[in-house]
Amino acid sequence: MSRDDRKRAIGKVISVAADQFVIEMHAGTDNFTVVGFDDVHYVARLGSFLMIPVQTDCVVVEVVGLRERDVAGSSRAGVDLDKAASAKYLDVVPVGMLPPDTAEKFRFGVSVYPSLYADALYALDAELDRVFETDMPSEPSLGFGGSAPIPQQATRYKSLSIGRSVVFDGYDVKVRIDDFFGGHTAVLGNTGSGKSCTVASVLQSLFEKADDHHARGATFVVFDVNGEYAEALAPLAKENGIGVAHVVLDGTASPGKFRMPHWFLEQSEWELLLQASERTQIPVLRAALGLTGLFRQNTPRAIEVREHFIATCIGECLRGSDGDSPVSKFQRVVSLLQKYPTKDLNSTLLTKYGANYQYGNFQPSSNLPLFLEEIRKKIREDVELPAYTREPFTFDDLEECLDFAILYEEAHGNRQIRDYCSQMITRFKSLRDRSEYAFMRYAPKEGEAVPSIEGFMANLLGLQKRGEAWHKGHQIIIVDMNAVEDEVVELVSSVLARMAFRLLRQAEPRNRFPVHLLLEEAHRYISEKPSRYAIDASKIYERIAKEGRKYGLFLFVASQRPSELSKTVLSQCSNFVIHRIQNPDDLSQIRQMTPFISDAVLKRLPSLPKQHALVFGTSVTLPTTFKVREAKPLPKSDDAKIRELWFHGQERAALIRL
Repeated sequence: MSRDDRKRAIGKVISVAADQFVIEMHAGTDNFTVVGFDDVHYVARLGSFLMIPVQTDCVVVEVVGLRERDVAGSSRAGVDLDKAASAKYLDVVPVGMLPPDTAEKFRFGVSVYPSLYADALYALDAELDRVFETDMPSEPSLGFGGSAPIPQQATRYKSLSIGRSVVFDGYDVKVRIDDFFGGHTAVLGNTGSGKSCTVASVLQSLFEKADDHHARGATFVVFDVNGEYAEALAPLAKENGIGVAHVVLDGTASPGKFRMPHWFLEQSEWELLLQASERTQIPVLRAALGLTGLFRQNTPRAIEVREHFIATCIGECLRGSDGDSPVSKFQRVVSLLQKYPTKDLNSTLLTKYGANYQYGNFQPSSNLPLFLEEIRKKIREDVELPAYTREPFTFDDLEECLDFAILYEEAHGNRQIRDYCSQMITRFKSLRDRSEYAFMRYAPKEGEAVPSIEGFMANLLGLQKRGEAWHKGHQIIIVDMNAVEDEVVELVSSVLARMAFRLLRQAEPRNRFPVHLLLEEAHRYISEKPSRYAIDASKIYERIAKEGRKYGLFLFVASQRPSELSKTVLSQCSNFVIHRIQNPDDLSQIRQMTPFISDAVLKRLPSLPKQHALVFGTSVTLPTTFKVREAKPLPKSDDAKIRELWFHGQERAALIRL
């Protein structure tokens, strides 16, 4: 042992067992404090580490208990203890082995145990960095794909400081970037414990890098259900560096607000949104969605299928029900032929063969059978129902296509289908009329450019097109959903997550464009219980949790109720930042999902102060309690200052806009 190491010795090992050692501190150490050659060390904090040299390696041990004099001492006989002179003991548990060669990594588990009276040393910061594998926080940047970095001599992070250790004075707690952001992460804690500040602080730490080589390749889509992150993250925007976009969803179709055209929804999402039943309503809805694209296509095959549908519906209109008048029957026929004419099927055909229209009355012609024969010629036996292509259409188009699909079913003998579909039609009309869904009802004016899915996803992921190539314009995209209810939040978040997942699954090369979905108040829309709304967002997030890593799509989940969160999502999280949690159900949930964390560590959670947290997972070698790096500026989630708001003169009365 070197001379410096001897100066670090705080005591001797006096008891060795497979799972626990006892260290007696040197005489004269007051209050478990050791004056080392480099600093003053308080070595008796629970959770701190000591080094015990064994042969060529060091055994790393964690302090789990401290006491004065052995329990078998003379204090039971009524002898007063001399506190300064009494023996002091540390109970420690072995954690792993640290080789002397700095190029070698810390190893979990102990292969060689110390002998009695081996020296115990306090840990240096460099040794802690090696234990936590953060001894090289940055490295020279090689640029994209190994090319030369721009600017020259630029560096990139390997680890990221997220706060200060509460066990080791002045020591920064760091997470390994590849592990922390290369898997799903959960930030959990009671309301007011500092979750939002932690999330903001982590992103600020990542994007406030001092030199010009920023994390330009990052993409964070923030689902901000409380409207609190814009204030904390907007200042991160740097010219030619980091971009921050902020869009607001308030349910309206107002200019500048978040819009999501309804044809972006997949067939399954329409089925859920309209709560279509499987046996009768879903086939009608699928046919209607397919027809929305059919009536805008002019290929020979599309015209043939369109004529088949129109002819089938005309035949059903003319047959009608017993209560329909001839006028109403012919009015429907004329409406169909005028709105969806083709070369062979148009209103001229009806005038020629079917009827005369004069003074608001229809007079059937003697040639009506000829008209019906012309109609029958257009009906095919081998026509397949068109598929939903998600081509642009209006709500009015879908309403008409629903009527077409019902007529088509009636023409095939299903006379009760209109009654069976009445509830779905009612829900559709409610969706068409409700003000909170105006953001998705899109009716482009003539000549107006129609939003494309490609352009929409590019904006969502912060991409801008320059020539033929896409470039990053924004690294942080905040979708502010504070003004809408959970029903809309669940719909929007699930559709956006599904679209991002599909895009990254189809991207080539795969897994080269990492995207992080930051889900604030995730328990509101990723619940363990089935959703009480039409769209259940948990389904897509559970799939992303299980499969997203392979495609570069990661979840950053923040919640105050882990017991209400989807267990599937939580079980796939690789890293956890846990703030104060006091609810027994939530503590039990954390205990179940992290079996490798000791009860001693979990017992700290109810008493953690505000802005303190426990971090564990693949990005840190050992569970560590730390004080979160302060976010500047703070997110808009500060506590109400009750005394200031209650006790003041009338002239200081607060005014709010309702």
